[in-house]
Amino acid sequence: MLAFDQLTKQRGSRTILDGITFTARPGRVTGYLGPNGAGKSSTLRILLGLDRATSGTALVDGQPFASFRDPLRKVGAVLDGSGAHRSRTGRAHLRWVARSAGIGNARVEEVLETVGILDAAGKRVSTYSLGMGRRLGLAAALLADPEALVLDEPVNGLDPEGIRWIRLFLREQASSGRTVLLSSHLMGELAETVDDVVVIREGRIVADGTLDEVTGSHRNLEDAFFSLTGDRGVR
Repeated sequence: MLAFDQLTKQRGSRTILDGITFTARPGRVTGYLGPNGAGKSSTLRILLGLDRATSGTALVDGQPFASFRDPLRKVGAVLDGSGAHRSRTGRAHLRWVARSAGIGNARVEEVLETVGILDAAGKRVSTYSLGMGRRLGLAAALLADPEALVLDEPVNGLDPEGIRWIRLFLREQASSGRTVLLSSHLMGELAETVDDVVVIREGRIVADGTLDEVTGSHRNLEDAFFSLTGDRGVR
């Protein structure tokens, strides 16, 4: 379980996050939605120990992510593409990541097959399409068989086939019992993916509930999103 409690982040006089409180639960896909600059990436970076909160907590099963002896077995994350050096092959990149975590090469082959790029594993990352790069990033996140996945804008820039693949992949991960938390500003693609929705606007949570609860009387998630984030009178 990923739990955020009164998470606040300030940079100088600017408040990036203001009392962020919500929970992402096992077996469900939680969509963390908001406009660009709303504070989504900052929230995830604090959860993963890549940034510090001014106050409040962001915990994995009740503990800070950095406190785990094997943190990659708790959370697999993709925050910025695949993170691979473009001159390396996909397989070489994953073997390097695996070796740093004490994971054998057999697992590398397993995750390559899981994300559907085994045939391209011997090619340089520079030749990969955007969708293949996303799959490589997911393969790296899966190496340690984590209990949770955290993804920042996973469908951004993908073509319809890539979006559909990500959607089915994330549903499968949740069905297997994993906690899946993904951030995005793209509503249409996520409406068929998420179970729960948290909407952030200007560093504050403006909605938190199941997809049906957040959509409410609106025609769809997109309409609800723009109502929640575009009208200063709606909170």
